[in-house]
Amino acid sequence: MDGDLGRFLRSRRARIRPEDAGLPAHGRRRVTGLRREEVALLAGMSVEYYIRLEQQRVRNVSDEVLDAVARVLRLDGTERAHLRRLLRPPDDRRAPLSHVRPGVRMLLDAADSMPAFVIGPRMDVLAWNALAEAINGFSGMPEGERNMARQTFLEARARSLYRDWATVAAETISYLRLYAGRHPDDPLLGPLVADLSADPDFARMWEEHRVAEKTFGVKLLRHPELGDLDFAYETLALPGDPELLVVMCTADPASPTGRTLARLRRAYQGDPDKPDVRVTAAG
Repeated sequence: MDGDLGRFLRSRRARIRPEDAGLPAHGRRRVTGLRREEVALLAGMSVEYYIRLEQQRVRNVSDEVLDAVARVLRLDGTERAHLRRLLRPPDDRRAPLSHVRPGVRMLLDAADSMPAFVIGPRMDVLAWNALAEAINGFSGMPEGERNMARQTFLEARARSLYRDWATVAAETISYLRLYAGRHPDDPLLGPLVADLSADPDFARMWEEHRVAEKTFGVKLLRHPELGDLDFAYETLALPGDPELLVVMCTADPASPTGRTLARLRRAYQGDPDKPDVRVTAAG
């Protein structure tokens, strides 16, 4: 997306106080955080060069320059990789495919003791198993709207479903920003962001330019029928399809959530009319 490099760097500058960088904080400041000239000074480059860098008007930026800027702005590993992608977009600008292999669907079906589902490009939900269906109701969503970001920001029930909605929202946007850096020319990303920007919280947080991988964490739900559910989740990238992620939600079998999952599993196994992953999975 045009201008994302400059907005990303400005957002990272804004979070660092001058005194934390060893600089005096005297006088009135018109910007929050570090000024451009202060970043240039700390990174050992000219102010003119850094300004051109923020404006994406330089080519063949060396690794040494990127490392210096990353050091001054205190970027973590994910942010450093994002900065490199913004400066050096991938040669393959095609949108990633959204095909789920039959073997992956069978793996979801075999993981019948935990909710599991596959998210693909732009956080689209592509396949799921019976327990994920019971908790999330993916099959009831219109096919073009089975998307975790849409669910988080555009579904009215999301703010009551997620007991930690603010955390879920921040994680969702950070991952979507990361995806945007990896696939800046995905033709479906712009329309998705435009739709999501109808939510003021999304529009505000999107402009913060935070990036983060979505690898593991905790989901705290308040399900309208099942009550409070506490999950740990792990996100696994599929070999050969790195843009497809399997999300597996786990709970201690002895916990209230674990006992609820056991009851749901028995119900699905005992009722042939309950939905099966091979029936409900999209794609």
